[in-house]
Amino acid sequence: MPPTLASVVRNTSLHLTVLAGADHLERPVRWVHTSELDDPTPFLEGGELLLTTGIKLGRTAARLQAYVHRLADAGVVGLGLGVGLSHTEVPQPLVDAAAQRGLPLLRVPEPTPFIAISKVVSAALAAEQYEAVTTSFEAQEELTRAALGKDGTTAVVRRLAARLGGWAALYDGSGALSVVAPDWAARRAGRLAAEVDRLRRRPAPSSAALQGRAPGIDTADEDYVVVQSLGADRRARGFLAVGTEDRITPTERYVLNAAVALLTLTLERSRELRQAEERMGAALLRMVLAGEVATARLVAAGLFGGLPEGTVRVLVAGAGQGVDAGESLGELGDRAEQAGSRVGEKLLVAREDGAHGPRLMVLALDNGAVHRACLGVVEEHEGLSLGVSAPAALEDAGTAHAQAERALAVALRGGRRSVDHEEVGAGSLLPLLGEDAVTAFAEGLLRPLREHDRTARGDLVASLRAWLSRHGQWDAAAADLGVHRHTLRYRMRRVEELLGRSLDDTDVRMELWLALRSGEE
Repeated sequence: MPPTLASVVRNTSLHLTVLAGADHLERPVRWVHTSELDDPTPFLEGGELLLTTGIKLGRTAARLQAYVHRLADAGVVGLGLGVGLSHTEVPQPLVDAAAQRGLPLLRVPEPTPFIAISKVVSAALAAEQYEAVTTSFEAQEELTRAALGKDGTTAVVRRLAARLGGWAALYDGSGALSVVAPDWAARRAGRLAAEVDRLRRRPAPSSAALQGRAPGIDTADEDYVVVQSLGADRRARGFLAVGTEDRITPTERYVLNAAVALLTLTLERSRELRQAEERMGAALLRMVLAGEVATARLVAAGLFGGLPEGTVRVLVAGAGQGVDAGESLGELGDRAEQAGSRVGEKLLVAREDGAHGPRLMVLALDNGAVHRACLGVVEEHEGLSLGVSAPAALEDAGTAHAQAERALAVALRGGRRSVDHEEVGAGSLLPLLGEDAVTAFAEGLLRPLREHDRTARGDLVASLRAWLSRHGQWDAAAADLGVHRHTLRYRMRRVEELLGRSLDDTDVRMELWLALRSGEE
């Protein structure tokens, strides 16, 4: 702790007397400054014990009061007036003004040089810094030993809580609480979900941290809380929260920073190892998709503890044209792995760059934690879509992958966040006709008919639609239009003349019907 005015006053060698502000002597002294200026505030930073002989203060109550107000407004923690030179005693108006502002006023006797007070404060500040360095070094050693031991992350969190005299909690990259110490703090740590989620949306390592009384806590708890994201490549791998009864001191901040660094290293691991694991997992997934399931099982048993067993789904994520999905796909992969790790669920992940942009493939259990986590991520990221295959056996993963790709194409075309293959098979073909190329084809094909309808008698477009919808039945189509069947026959001959196509051709009828339907809302 830094020296306080009380500790300075208690030093009997200085012979200081408190004349005002005795209730505020616990203020920390950051420095001692000597000035004879009437307004020294431009040269102050706050937290100083200001010493003066009062040569230029004047003797009127108004000037002395204004002087005290200036110092108090500048954050000066105490004023010491040396007597025996310009003032034989401390002026009473100065005492009254200091008492009014709650500014501690010290009488410095003539035998006490100002330099003696400066030396006492400087020695205390040096001792504080030495203690901070020593404590920080010891804490770093202790935390490092904990990190290198068994279950290092849990040990670091527990040692950190003990060092701070409060509680600490570690969250994974999705914001789920994974470690808390002591155990009684689990409820408090759980109430920080909103703050963790806010940090999760910022690049890591995040310099933004919450400090102050924890928001959203509607109990008598008055912890001071700090939340810090953990990560080194812009994606948060986890989050650390600590709660203390009082604000964190500079020494405690060093300890917290040491814990953040160790936990970041633990969560990040080496980039080379991480990339190697990703490449092996991607290779296994491609083996499974290629039908080499038996070989993949043998390899996965030693590397990843096995493959997903039971009914699985293949999920393929991607983004539309012009959307940079790099970070979003990276977070999707991380969240999928975190979800699987929490419940011990096996999965395979692979990223690839194709003709339609980057894609992320995930092989996971049907309706499992990974499946649900992927659906949640695409809902959070604008422009990201997910195609989901039908449930399948692991041996049929290749077919499931093709289904997921087709479902993704439908999702991207329709601007949807996710589409299941079952929806594609059970739905209609007509919603797929909204692409620009199809619309342009339909407009070009029907343009002669629409131009005719604008300039001549007879509604050829409506007549063609009615005739096609009735499968070429003249009487039924004519009745729908309210015209004679001979009138309808004449209109259909005009349609053939304007289009240069025969309505007896089944392909022509199909193209005309799809062109008519593609323009419908």
